[in-house]
Amino acid sequence: MQIKALAAAFAVALSVNAAWAQAPIVIKFSHVVATDTPKGQAAERFKEQAEKLTRGRVKVEVYPNSQLYKDKEELEALQLGAVQMLAPSLAKFGPLGVKEFEAFDLPYIFPSKAALYAVTEGPIGKSLLKKLEPKGITGLAYWDNGFKIMSANKPLHAPADFRGLKMRIQSSKVLDAQMRALGANPQVLAFSEVYQALQTGVVDGTENPPSNMYTQKMHEVQKHLTVSNHGYLGYAVIVNKKFWDGLPADVRGQLEQAMRDATTFEKAIAQRDNDLALEAIRKAGKTTIYNLTPQEQAAWRTALQPVQRQMESRIGKDLIQSITRETAKK
Repeated sequence: MQIKALAAAFAVALSVNAAWAQAPIVIKFSHVVATDTPKGQAAERFKEQAEKLTRGRVKVEVYPNSQLYKDKEELEALQLGAVQMLAPSLAKFGPLGVKEFEAFDLPYIFPSKAALYAVTEGPIGKSLLKKLEPKGITGLAYWDNGFKIMSANKPLHAPADFRGLKMRIQSSKVLDAQMRALGANPQVLAFSEVYQALQTGVVDGTENPPSNMYTQKMHEVQKHLTVSNHGYLGYAVIVNKKFWDGLPADVRGQLEQAMRDATTFEKAIAQRDNDLALEAIRKAGKTTIYNLTPQEQAAWRTALQPVQRQMESRIGKDLIQSITRETAKK
C-alpha cells in the first residue's frame, strides 16, 4: 500500500510539474499613452505576433494609459522586475543616468524622418541602447511618434509669445533649456496629469505630437496650436535584462522577430496617425491651428540654437557632432 501511495504521489507531482512546464511565460508590457496612438497600436501588434510566433508559450499583457505606473515609476518597476517591458520616451533615460539619450530632445536636430532613422537604425542608435545594460535594461528597438507641435491658450507665432508661459515638459534638462530659451517657465509633469493641468490652468501649454494631443483630448482645453515641428518624440522599447537573458534561446529569437514586425508596423503608421490626429483636431473646431511661415520658423531656430551648445557638456559634444554629421548625409 505504501508503494502504491508513493507511486500515486509521484504521478501527481509529475502532472503538477508538467502543468507548470506548460504555463506560459508572461510579459507585462506597461506604457503611458492611449491604445489608439502609434505606440499603443504597436504594443498590441507585438502582443499578437509574440503569442503567434511562440505558439502560446508567451503571453503578453499590455497595460496602456498609465494603468500600472506613471512616467517616473515605470523604469524603477522594470528594474525591479515588477513589469518586463516598457516603451518610455527617450527623454526618460536622462534621470536614469544615461544622459546621452537627451540628444533626441535637442530642438531642430533632425531635419527629416530619413535623417532620424539614419541615427536610430545605425551605429549611433545601437551604441546608445548598449548604455542601458549596466542599468539592468536591454534595449530592443526604437519606436517613432514624429515631430512635436506647441499648444497654449494664446497664439504662439514668435519666440516672444512664450514669455512668461508655464509650459509642461517631460523630465529632461534639454527640454527645460528649450523652454527657457523661448522665455517660458518649464513645468515637469507626468503625462497622465497633463490634461487636468491644462484644464485647471496649472500650466498654460505643452508640446506633443498631434496623436498624443488628440487621444488625450488636450485640444479640448487648448485654444491655439502651432505646427512647429521643433522637436522629436520617440521611444525605446526596453526589457528587464535578467528576464530577457533568462528566456530560452528559441523563445527570445521568436520575440525578436515579433519586435521587428511591430517596429516596421509602428513606423508605417506613425506619420499617418499624426496627420489624421491633426485633421481631427481641426474638425473638432475648438483649436486654431497655425503653420509657421518660413521666416517665423527661422526665428524659432535662431532662438533655440543656443540649446545645443548649452547641452554639450551634459550630452557630449562628440555625440552631438556625430548625430549632426549623420543627419547631414540625408
